[in-house]
Amino acid sequence: MATTTALPGPPSRLPGVHLLAFRRDMLGFLQHLSQTYGDVATFQLGSERVVLLSHPEHIQDVLVTHHRRFIKARRGDVSRQFLGEGLLNSEGDTHRRQRRLSQPAFHRQRVAQYGAMMTNYATRLSQEWQDGDSIDAAAAMMRVTLAIAAKTLFDAEVESDAVVIGRAISELLELSPRFSLPFAAVLLRLPLPSSRRLRQAQQVLDTIIYRIIEERRAEAMDHGDLLSMLLLAQDETGDQTSMTDRQLHDEALTLLLAGHETTAVALTWTWYLLSQHPEVEAALHAELDAVLGKRLPAVADLPNLCYTRQVFAEALRLYPPAWLMTRRNLDDFRVGKYTLPARTFIMISPYITHHDARFFPDPNAFQPQRWASVSPDNRPRSGYFPFGGGPRQCIGESFAWMEGMLLLATLAQQWQLRLVPDHPVALRPLVTLRPKYGMRMILTRRQI
Repeated sequence: MATTTALPGPPSRLPGVHLLAFRRDMLGFLQHLSQTYGDVATFQLGSERVVLLSHPEHIQDVLVTHHRRFIKARRGDVSRQFLGEGLLNSEGDTHRRQRRLSQPAFHRQRVAQYGAMMTNYATRLSQEWQDGDSIDAAAAMMRVTLAIAAKTLFDAEVESDAVVIGRAISELLELSPRFSLPFAAVLLRLPLPSSRRLRQAQQVLDTIIYRIIEERRAEAMDHGDLLSMLLLAQDETGDQTSMTDRQLHDEALTLLLAGHETTAVALTWTWYLLSQHPEVEAALHAELDAVLGKRLPAVADLPNLCYTRQVFAEALRLYPPAWLMTRRNLDDFRVGKYTLPARTFIMISPYITHHDARFFPDPNAFQPQRWASVSPDNRPRSGYFPFGGGPRQCIGESFAWMEGMLLLATLAQQWQLRLVPDHPVALRPLVTLRPKYGMRMILTRRQI
């Protein structure tokens, strides 16, 4: 049987050399690894061998075809500490049960009810903007998607806490990478400023979410939001029980984090790409004017906003917010001509696969028209997977598509965003693929 040491990869002559390079530039390191050593490549991360898989066939095997032979791979388990056993972290029967209980909250009709709410929040933001002003588009998108997530998940009671929640979530995302590598458990116990900030952010979120759950249980009514659905859900297939407060907390916090961060990041990169490609922006505006005129977009318009969807799909290809996924195989697993021993730490990067010229010609070019013949619902199998794949595919994918398209359409109707001259644009691959320096942009009102 071949082992991970027999796989192609850079030699590790000095202990920790790969760990330091990986910490310094995670995405750049993995890109170089894939380009240099191919679809199956290995490197030493501290005391552990890691395998990077980049070919769609191998990704399909791991995420879809043989998904039961894999679990999420973690180092340090910091996400488990503050997200608990939500859908992002839970495994096996627990994950399947929580998915069953959560699924009704994301049925098509239920999600469609949130469309007007999304457009309203985008309109509020549009009305705040002033012609000629300079804004941080990244911060603006975070703020509007957090407001939408808070409203759709918890209803209006949490709006006053939105700023506090936003700061706490940002703190968790900023700090989590340093607690996901070797010795993370030790670092968390030390009285370090970073450890203290992480615990404080967790406490803020726990306090707010448990307070809302307690209020809802006392009211015992459907507010029309996702939390109401989770509270009312019963496992008809399994043990007929509903979620405990801890399970509700874990799912609510997971949905709150995932429900605003990823869409905000995707929209930020979309505005950047449009600012660099005026011909794409002009085509987008032409579609919006033809389909909508001067009225606001609605959910019923989405099937007719074909180019808008292609623009968002291409932005997700070039800058997938969830840029890295990890797994461990429960038993020996064959990948091409190699056999990975049980418990191998596996990395999969949508960013790397999405930029592979074999699957996307001219991969670094922003070409929404490439999706005209291959829609996001009929995409290359595991070659395009910004929302993951298989049973662990993002439960809120339809929510994210609707939100991204409605916000893009509502704001692009009224505004053009142009990158501030000389503003540096660089990737910051944390939990999500954020812009390292924000995204300073100048607002120009459109004449419709």
